[in-house]
Amino acid sequence: MMRFRNNEIGAGHPMFVIAGPCVIESEAMSLSVAETLRAISDRLGLALVFKSSFDKANRSSSASYRGPGEQEGLRILEKVRDATGLPLLTDIHTPEQARAAADVVDIIQTPAFLARQTDLIVAAVETGIPVNIKKAQFMAPGDMRQVVDKARRAAAAAGVPADNVILTERGTSFGYNNLVVDMRSLAIMAETGCPVVFDATHSVQLPGGLGDRSGGERRFVPLLARAAVAAGVDGLFMETHPDPDQALSDGPNAWPLDQVEPLFRQLLAIRAASMPLPARELAHA
Repeated sequence: MMRFRNNEIGAGHPMFVIAGPCVIESEAMSLSVAETLRAISDRLGLALVFKSSFDKANRSSSASYRGPGEQEGLRILEKVRDATGLPLLTDIHTPEQARAAADVVDIIQTPAFLARQTDLIVAAVETGIPVNIKKAQFMAPGDMRQVVDKARRAAAAAGVPADNVILTERGTSFGYNNLVVDMRSLAIMAETGCPVVFDATHSVQLPGGLGDRSGGERRFVPLLARAAVAAGVDGLFMETHPDPDQALSDGPNAWPLDQVEPLFRQLLAIRAASMPLPARELAHA
């Protein structure tokens, strides 16, 4: 079990959602999306974390939009927090960004491509707030045991909570420019004792599929989300945008904002009928 703000997540607790635009495009858009998501979360009684990045350092092309940068991006996120009261998540790409981000957000995220970057993980964990570590596309789910061990050792050395790690599945490389999702991964990563999240939008991404940027198969987001929730995942990650086709980052795999609530309602109904991830029990059998 883990806590952020007044929310408890993990085995035996309600499903939570991480949602928002891939990257901060403007203050006005960030506030508008966050206010919409807050209203949805209130109507559904759903614990929701607003997610958006101040810098996307792992873009396909140097010409791609990266975001407003650390200082301006964190200012906008702080404004979102104050205006909506939503918990916040953002990702960091360098150890130096960890402390500044932790002063504003409730959860720090390490990008999938950097899942094995020791200095980054240590810096994130040392802040003392929850860290969402996304499994790399090139890693097997069992490999995340070493990542979790690395994080817990760093937490113990820093004297901060050692149970503040979340793991996220976001698909596995399948040949060139494609990902595939192995739902067994959710149960395998749950054996670490960490809350497990399924990233329904990046899992349908086609990395580098459009040459100078990534493509995506948005139509499969609901299918994979339903499967993961039925499997008993602890949380769901979903990037959303008012107009995905015009999004400045990851538009092809983002879910339209006006279709979020119907999908969430369906997923909550599935969650009510599903069991928690079985691996927590199987690991001790």
